Amino acid sequence: MSSLDHSALHQLYSEHNSWLKGWLRVRLGNAADASDLAQDTFVRVMTARHDVPIREPRGYLSAIARSLLIDKSRRRTIEQAYLFALAQRPEPVEVSPEVRLSIIEMLISIDTLLDELGPRTREIFLAVQLEGLTYVAAAERFGVSVTTVKNHLIRAMTRCLLLVDA
Repeated sequence: MSSLDHSALHQLYSEHNSWLKGWLRVRLGNAADASDLAQDTFVRVMTARHDVPIREPRGYLSAIARSLLIDKSRRRTIEQAYLFALAQRPEPVEVSPEVRLSIIEMLISIDTLLDELGPRTREIFLAVQLEGLTYVAAAERFGVSVTTVKNHLIRAMTRCLLLVDA
């Protein structure tokens, strides 16, 4: 089966929605957020491919919900860091809600991209881009050749360009 049919989804929702909301309420401490995240979980279920029947629905639902909790936490951390950076500016900056949302979405995309690079590539990329290390200094810091630094930077910059194109 390529996706859950309507009756299977309805049955899954009917049998497990209350349980999932309770499970999320314990983790979030808030019934409204728990309801929202439970709904997002079922949307993910609805849009996911299911080649085999779901044998352990609660395990499956909690895995999806856990992933959404991590995404929510990560987003909150990024948003707080952005707001802190704005507050540290010498002159107040007024940003419209639309622009703010766009900036936060881009920061989340960059965070995801950096996470996907792998630890060594990410460390070298950040050292060169944020700390301003030269290729030679980065090679010395990480105990690799300048060619290796260049290769890591090519990998990282290629991913960045793909993000910009998307």
